[in-house]
Amino acid sequence: MSFGSKLKTANIRALAPIAFYGVIGVLFLVLLPLANFPPHIGLTGILSLITAYGLFKKRFWAVWLVVAVFFVATTFSLYTLAYVIFSDWIVGISMMVYAVLTWAFTAYVVLKRKPSET
Repeated sequence: MSFGSKLKTANIRALAPIAFYGVIGVLFLVLLPLANFPPHIGLTGILSLITAYGLFKKRFWAVWLVVAVFFVATTFSLYTLAYVIFSDWIVGISMMVYAVLTWAFTAYVVLKRKPSET
């Protein structure tokens, strides 16, 4: 099945987590040089892109990767939020949004997986 036909047959609910993890992965890789190359941002970006690929291709390991990204993203966002909440409002709000969206998409992917995808 080609890429275009997969996009035509998929609904918006199935594509939303793929788009979220793909956009976050690209965004983190773009922000990498702006933040003086911290390795955790690059690794989280790469892990998010691999997660988006696994969800798109419906690989069995994609759910496990979503759970791994959940823990990494929660730790990263809450740690950053604890240190910049009162000094930089834009970063604080973006970390809150990132954490909430990560939790929502993790819950969606874990709850909507089929029993054969374990």
